[in-house]
Amino acid sequence: MTPLEALHTYFGYSSFREHQEEVVANALQGKDQLVILPTGGGKSLCYQLPALMLPGITLVISPLISLMQNQIKQLDSLGIPAATLNSSLNNEMRQNVLLLIRSERVKILYLSPETLFSALGMQILRQSTISLIAIDEAHCISQWGHDFRPEYAQLGVIKEEMPSIPLLALTATADPATRQDILAQLQMVNPIEVVGDFDRPNIRLAVRRGRKKADKLREIVDFITEQEENDSESSGIIYATSRKDTEMLASFLNDQGIRALPYHASMSATERALVHNAFLSGQVTAVCATVAFGMGIDKPDVRWVIHYNMPKNIEEYYQEIGRAGRDGEPAAALLFYSYADIFALNKMIQNTTLQDLSRQKMEYMKQFCESQVCRRRVLLGYFGTRVEEDCHNCDACLLPKEPTIDGTIPAQKAMSAVIRTGERVTLPLVIDILRGSRRLEVLHYGYHRLPTYGVGRDLSALEWQDYIYQMILYGLMYIDYGQGSTLHVTPLGQKVLRGQESFRLTPFQIKRKV
Repeated sequence: MTPLEALHTYFGYSSFREHQEEVVANALQGKDQLVILPTGGGKSLCYQLPALMLPGITLVISPLISLMQNQIKQLDSLGIPAATLNSSLNNEMRQNVLLLIRSERVKILYLSPETLFSALGMQILRQSTISLIAIDEAHCISQWGHDFRPEYAQLGVIKEEMPSIPLLALTATADPATRQDILAQLQMVNPIEVVGDFDRPNIRLAVRRGRKKADKLREIVDFITEQEENDSESSGIIYATSRKDTEMLASFLNDQGIRALPYHASMSATERALVHNAFLSGQVTAVCATVAFGMGIDKPDVRWVIHYNMPKNIEEYYQEIGRAGRDGEPAAALLFYSYADIFALNKMIQNTTLQDLSRQKMEYMKQFCESQVCRRRVLLGYFGTRVEEDCHNCDACLLPKEPTIDGTIPAQKAMSAVIRTGERVTLPLVIDILRGSRRLEVLHYGYHRLPTYGVGRDLSALEWQDYIYQMILYGLMYIDYGQGSTLHVTPLGQKVLRGQESFRLTPFQIKRKV
């Protein structure tokens, strides 16, 4: 049976989505893969179909019990034998699953990372016929990615235990540095990287800055009401940083006649499952949630996503807005941003590892919020896709822009400085070179002898920081977080550097410090 025949036989589809056939074929050939497909791109089928065509069991490492249960329910409806071992099972249920495994009546087995590393998980790994191991939400592995599940960082042991079993790591979001880190952490052998199109042109993006609480709440109600006028069955997700805010938002919306439920980690597994099911079945219009909600959710007609607070990085933001409009129909994403969010995120970062990297990524998120550059251009550029055309479907494109000035010469100065260092410098160090700093690092590397040393003394450090971020957001340069957050010039930047293209800057304005 060919993959296409199996697709029709087991799932009833007559054709693959983009990249699915390639990933399935690689899995059947026993190749390690890192697969980056946007939310709604059909990642689950990439391991489910090979599981049915290969002998033995396919293990799926998944972070959330609700996600596993939802997947198993869908597979069960198709007559596909799947099971899970996790902390929600009692002893009798666990023994029943083990019996199914021993009798080879399970094709897909879902495990949490904690279960995998338990004595029982290691026993299954060593005593069962395993043909493929899939790792869902693979960005959780990376030291550059999310501090979501520390156990994910231990998954490199799989290759040590079972070096001949192919690994299939899947996620909806990972910048180039995160991808490389995932490959290294998992110890993949000659891995194939399959990266889908990050563009979601059906989602209209908007940011609202500096709103007071009362104004934010009023705008949220107006926004949801507008969505319901376009589609009476519309539903969406409001993301908030704290449990307190999720409960406040749900209570407020219910008072306004909008059916809403909160969702956060302090709720029991049963309570979270009820909210999850109520959202899937359309019993509520809105779920007011912290970051975990929506991961792996199979609801293609979510029409909108609101961020009550600024997310801590672009990866988190992109993954969460990607839960809207998976059916390809028009959807909307609204983000509220304030300096109070920066203060709160800074406090959170103080208790994490890699604080410097986390702050750099948060700064990029802040610049995204404050920028007048096409938001889709900025998002795609962050993930390594350089586009030179505006989307005309975000507030930065559709609203009147502030007056601009010719920024070609400042851009040429900055990019020339970056290139003359061999593209080995960070943003602060480039500013030091441009301003003629005598700082030890500048002198140590001989950057004071560069022709560009001191050519930017006419601008303050804050002005250069603002302007260089505009260059980055516009796509003239990018930050490589995997190489010490060094700056690199893009092909578009090269055109500006050679005078083939001009560049406009929004004049610098003093912003309130946090």
